[in-house]
Amino acid sequence: MIRVLIVDDEALVRRGLAVLLRHEPDFEVVADAADGLSAVRQAHEQQPNVMLMDIRMPGIDGIEATRRIANDPETNDVKVLVLTTFDHDENVFAALRAGASGFLPKDTEPERLLEAIRVVAAGDSLLAPGATRRLIEEFRRSAPRQAPRSGTLEVLTQREIEVLRLVAGGASNAEIAGQLVISYATAKTHVSRLLTKLDARDRAQLVILAYEHGIVRPKQA
Repeated sequence: MIRVLIVDDEALVRRGLAVLLRHEPDFEVVADAADGLSAVRQAHEQQPNVMLMDIRMPGIDGIEATRRIANDPETNDVKVLVLTTFDHDENVFAALRAGASGFLPKDTEPERLLEAIRVVAAGDSLLAPGATRRLIEEFRRSAPRQAPRSGTLEVLTQREIEVLRLVAGGASNAEIAGQLVISYATAKTHVSRLLTKLDARDRAQLVILAYEHGIVRPKQA
């Protein structure tokens, strides 16, 4: 059972999402919250598997709420999936840096949202279609330009390079497994090794490393 906590300042959105999730046998809606402070408190009290997090809310916003949840040892296992009307907003990328596991626009089809929650609950990160290119461009714009570390990718096997290229293209672990004709567990292991070998915190950083080293170009993402 996937325990879900819904966070949005609009009651209609919260209720609509709750109705959608309660029709699925593998989901349990444990609570909802209308602002960031309530979200942080509910994360502690309910210990959900996944939080659906709005960004723009009264009090502390979804970015700060995500940061507090991700940085607290009592709640850092909670996965945050950001839902926003502004999938091009730079705040989305700030949420990813704060510790969110992924994001989707609010106009996502219901089936895609349900799939995304399951993906995030299983430990994968998820970016909406088209997000990878914008992620690269946002980091190019906001991050100080630094020369790539010499030899960074030399520690990778050819298979790991292939996996990195797919990660940079926005593929989930399940999609990587399908494209490389390997098991899901093997795909997940490859991604974990990439994070360790490249000293990357998350998949977003893997995307940037892939771009900086020419593994993938913005137009390919």
